Amino acid sequence: MLESLLNNHNLPYPDTIHPIIVHFVIAMVLFAFLCDVIAYFTNNYRLFEVSWWNMFFATISIFIAVVFGQFEAGLAQPYDAVQPVLNLHTILGWSLSGILTAITAWRYVIHCRNPKKVSVYYLAAGLVLTILVGVQVYFGDELVWVYGLHTVPVVEAVKEGLLR
Repeated sequence: MLESLLNNHNLPYPDTIHPIIVHFVIAMVLFAFLCDVIAYFTNNYRLFEVSWWNMFFATISIFIAVVFGQFEAGLAQPYDAVQPVLNLHTILGWSLSGILTAITAWRYVIHCRNPKKVSVYYLAAGLVLTILVGVQVYFGDELVWVYGLHTVPVVEAVKEGLLR
């Protein structure tokens, strides 16, 4: 019954939604960090405001991305070779949602106390967050471009029992 609702990508809708949402998160986190760094060195305090709002919306968006990621990973019918990478991607995704929330809460406190300044420690945390996002992007790319999750040939191979 459920299989009749799924398309040739093994999804109940035309294409994956997780990558669409997660690309917004990636862009917002990286842009927020860039704005903070530029503002820190140029004293352009308006960029701190831009950074704050990007972090705020990235924090909301990451939870939506994780939910769709979990749903789509379950529908992917991952085969044995992909499972370790998918597990790492899942653990890091959930971890990033917590880390991003904590850093955004910190950013909120900074924003309330003095919206025209951030500390070097906050910038260091932003750099660590940026690196973790980069690692997560690597794992996500590997799932699609190496293991082919939700691509038609891989979905067909799994259905035919060629991949286990």
